[in-house]
Amino acid sequence: MTSESFNASVYLVDRQVEAGRGDHVALTGPAGTVTYAELAAQVAALATGLRTLGVRPEERVLLVMSDRPETVITVLAVMRMGAVAVPVSTMYTDAELGTLIRDSRARVVVATPEFEPTVREALLDAPDVAVLVLTDADGRPPAGPADPAGAARSLTAEVTTCRWADLLPTGPQAAPAYDTWRDSAALWLYTSGTTGAPKAAMHRHGAIRDVYETYGRQVLGIRPKDRCLSVARLFFAYGIGNSLFFPLAAGATAILDPARPTPAGVLASVAEHRPTLFFAGPTFFAALLATDAPGTSFQSVRLAVSAGEALPAEIYRRFTGRFGTDILDGLGSTEALHIFISNRPGRVRPGSSGTVVPGYEAKLLDDFGAPVKDGEPGHLYVRGDSVATGYWCRTATTRQVFQGEWLRTGDTYIRGEDGFYQCLGRSNDMIKAGGIWVSPMEVEGRLLQHVSVGECAVVAYIDSEGLEKPVACVVSAPGRTVDAAELVAFCRDGLAAFKRPREVLILDELPKTATGKIQRVVVRRIAADLLGKHGA
Repeated sequence: MTSESFNASVYLVDRQVEAGRGDHVALTGPAGTVTYAELAAQVAALATGLRTLGVRPEERVLLVMSDRPETVITVLAVMRMGAVAVPVSTMYTDAELGTLIRDSRARVVVATPEFEPTVREALLDAPDVAVLVLTDADGRPPAGPADPAGAARSLTAEVTTCRWADLLPTGPQAAPAYDTWRDSAALWLYTSGTTGAPKAAMHRHGAIRDVYETYGRQVLGIRPKDRCLSVARLFFAYGIGNSLFFPLAAGATAILDPARPTPAGVLASVAEHRPTLFFAGPTFFAALLATDAPGTSFQSVRLAVSAGEALPAEIYRRFTGRFGTDILDGLGSTEALHIFISNRPGRVRPGSSGTVVPGYEAKLLDDFGAPVKDGEPGHLYVRGDSVATGYWCRTATTRQVFQGEWLRTGDTYIRGEDGFYQCLGRSNDMIKAGGIWVSPMEVEGRLLQHVSVGECAVVAYIDSEGLEKPVACVVSAPGRTVDAAELVAFCRDGLAAFKRPREVLILDELPKTATGKIQRVVVRRIAADLLGKHGA
């Protein structure tokens, strides 16, 4: 039985040209501006060039690329020709990158020039790679004949390298899109997820339309006149939705910047490009609050979105109070491709992840798999059409996380009677103090209400008697001084006594992942070292 034809690249780009939006700007930013008509032509041309290079349908093509038009074109071209795009973090070391290249079995790697040295080192231990494709340093295709075979030169005895632009044939050489189906593999995204080591979540062509039709259309309400600016990069599930899936599916514009995001750089980009939708995570919103940016800085933004980890209510209040821009906090995951629980425009509850996005279902179960009552904590499960088919070559982990139609997220939540979900933290981050479960996020939310606290993380440590106790690691707000005893008293006044931190440790900064999430495992280790205890 043959499935219905569906190609995500055609859906995202060709459909807009056919709808008469060819002259509308699809991509813009420091690396260049591309209309939908230009995007469609370059995607089709590169798909043909990749096929000429020997890339086959369902084969993986790994990308080590900064956020620029060439990256979007490459992802779309790979999907158009029926192959599988594998964008990976540009923050990996050569050893880490080599591990992913070997794991993916990719034969072709595409990179932007700033990552060429790291990629070349990684390829020394990646025997399956046959070709390295490099974009030009200025990000612009140079003039010259298209000759993929002639452009190739020796990298090692086994690997050749060629120029990205030389893979773009001119004229009517572009072949039609490959006959993929909704269930055809389109995209792999590596994640540490719920179980540690990086593993590839495998996504279908149909899932890309699913996340737009659910969150993009029904929550964001994205439309052609919107302009999207995302702090999260294209190699993240959050970022690729913000800067590729949603804007292109709606015929809107994505603002791309290859530079590493900084508060100053993002504020300059907001001022220059006037986005209407702004996407970041809690850590970056906190960093923006630490600047002296005027209250009018985000006046072009109709909605801001936060994801990656729960947004503390105090950061929400400070940001909206200062800049006048509402933030929709939501919960998503790489395994689900984007956000499946979210606050809604005009219906935001600070400190809550919101309600279930249309098209998804969620449930909370106890340690024995039984449903919990509203108001009681439970392990969060979600199901929806955008959920990945599993992890590449990780059978045991796939069976643990993907349970039938349900995805076990690894988060502990409470659902209120009104359907709003409140995050208590990752299931393995909960603290049992005095025999009672304590949510680190609840204590962190209280600490952030104090004017002296800029950032904080509450973790468990084991005391001399082997008992778990909450300890707060705190970074002071700009121009403020933290008084540990004062913070403990402040928490005692606003929380039940057993929830208060037993110790407050003052740090210069909190360790974070490449996505800006606090590395709680590292924080626990730091706390244990400073307190002279063994780690929890």
